[in-house]
Amino acid sequence: MRKYFCLLVLGLLLTAGAQSQPLLRTHVETGDVEGVADGSDLAIYRAIPYAAPPVGDLRWRAPQPAKAWEGVRLCDTFGPLPPQPTRPGRTADMMSEDCLYLGIATPAKSASDRLPVMVWIHGGGFQTEWYGGDLWTSLARRGVVIVSVEYRTGALGFLAHPELSKESPDGHSGNYGLLDQIYALEWVQRNIQNFGGDPSKVTIFGESAGAISCSMLCASPLAKGLFRAAISHSGGSFAPWTDQPRTLGLDASQKGAEQQGLAFQKHLKKKNIKQMRKMSAMELCDGNVGFAGFWPCVDGYVICDDQYRLYERGEYNDVPVIVMTNSDEGALFAPGNITAEDYKKTVRQIFGDYADEALKVYPGNTDDEAWHGFGDAFRDMGFAWPSFAWASLQAKTGKSAVYAAFLAQPSTLSFSPDKRRKGVAHADDIMYLNETFLGQPDKYPHEAAVAEILQQYWVNFAKTGNPNGKGLPYWPTFDQDKPTTMQFSNGASLIMVPNRQQIDFVDRFYKAKREETEQQRRP
Repeated sequence: MRKYFCLLVLGLLLTAGAQSQPLLRTHVETGDVEGVADGSDLAIYRAIPYAAPPVGDLRWRAPQPAKAWEGVRLCDTFGPLPPQPTRPGRTADMMSEDCLYLGIATPAKSASDRLPVMVWIHGGGFQTEWYGGDLWTSLARRGVVIVSVEYRTGALGFLAHPELSKESPDGHSGNYGLLDQIYALEWVQRNIQNFGGDPSKVTIFGESAGAISCSMLCASPLAKGLFRAAISHSGGSFAPWTDQPRTLGLDASQKGAEQQGLAFQKHLKKKNIKQMRKMSAMELCDGNVGFAGFWPCVDGYVICDDQYRLYERGEYNDVPVIVMTNSDEGALFAPGNITAEDYKKTVRQIFGDYADEALKVYPGNTDDEAWHGFGDAFRDMGFAWPSFAWASLQAKTGKSAVYAAFLAQPSTLSFSPDKRRKGVAHADDIMYLNETFLGQPDKYPHEAAVAEILQQYWVNFAKTGNPNGKGLPYWPTFDQDKPTTMQFSNGASLIMVPNRQQIDFVDRFYKAKREETEQQRRP
C-alpha cells in the first residue's frame, strides 16, 4: 500500500512538472517541430517555414505552400536574413533568398491554452532588416504567443514590372513582400493553436515599414479576418499616390512602379525578366545600391486605392488600433552636415508653393536650426502625420476603438548618434518592447518604468482589444480636439495632439498634392 501511495505521489509530481514546462514539441501542417527552452517558462521556435523558398522561377511570384518533411524539425537556429545590401553586422553569408520563415515564442503549457497572439512585422524601409522572435520574450512572458515574420524586401519583394503584371492572373505585380505577410497570417490562422495560441485573437504589430505594413493590411481586402487588432509604431500609408515612380514619400501606382521596374532593368543591363531571374539575389541587391528604393504600390489587388480615400469611404478592415509616434523621429535621418542654405533649397524642391510656409513651421536660418528643421519635417511627413491621419479617419468612419500614443521619454540611449537629438529617435521604441531597458533597471530606471507601462498596455490590448487595465492610467479613445493622446515620458499622461501646428500644415500640403493628382487623372 505504501509503495502504491509513493508511486501515485511520484506520478502526480511528474505530471505537475510536465504541466509547468513550456510546450517544446508540437505539430504544424507540414510536420512536427521542436523548439528550445528559454528559462523554464518559454518555448522558442526559430525558422519555421511558412512558404516555399521563393527562388528560381518562384522569384517575383506570390508565395507558395511549404513542403512537408519527415521526422521532427529542430527549430533552434535563426533563419537567414532576406537579401539586402551588406554592411557591418549584415554580411552576405547571413542572407538567402530562401527567407520565408517565422519565429514563435510561446508561454503555453499545452496546445489547448488558447492564448492571445501578437504577430510582429519588422521595419527597415521595405529594403533591409530582420528581428528574431527572441527579442519579444518580455512580452511573451506576460501571457501572449509572439510570432515574428520574415518577408521579401527590396527589389525581390517589391519590384513591379510590365512582364510580371502580364504573368499574373490578376494583372498585378510589385507587392510580393505584402503577399508574404498575408500568407504568414493565413499560416497563423491554420497552425497557431498548436502552439497554445488562439487564432481568433491575433494582433499585428510593427515598427516603421512594419507599421506601414500594418496599415496596408488594415486596408487590404486580402487580409480581412486574419487579425482582430493592430498596433503601429511610427508609420501609416496615407500619403498621396501618383502615377510617377515613388518620390518624396508619395506612394506610386502600379503604373509608376512598373516604370521604376523598367528603369531598374535598364540599370542592370538586362533584356527582360527572364534574365533578371537568372541573376543571384546578391547581384540584385548590389545593383540596387545607388538606385531608388522599392516600395509597395497601389496595384488594385493587395492595395486597391489611395488609402486615405479608402478610409474616407470606410472601405477597410475596421479593427481596434493603437497608433504611436516618437518625439524626435527625424533625428535618425537628418544629415549631420546639412547647412542652412542646402536645407532651404531642399524645402523649396519638396514643398514648391508651400515652401515659405514650410520654412515658418520648420525654420532653418542657421545650420543647427536647419538640422532640427529637417528632422522635424521628416518626423511629421513620414510618421506623425500618417499616424494622425489614420487615427482621425478611423475615428470618423470606423466603429472600432482608436488609441493614440506619443513616446517622449528622455534617454541617453538611442539609435541616433547625433548629440543634437532632443527626444526619442526613430526605432528607439523597439527598446521599450524588448528587454533593453527592463534588463537594466538600475542603469535606466525611468526608461524601464516606461517600458513596463507600455508593455502592460500592449498586452492588455492584445488580450481584450482595450489597453486599459488595473494599475494603469486610464487611456480614452482618440479625439483630436481633446487630451486623449497617451504620452509616455516619466510615466504615462494624457496630452493634446503633439506638434499640431506642423501636423496641420502637412495636412494642407498633402491635401493639395492629392487634389493635384486627381485633377491630372481627370479626362
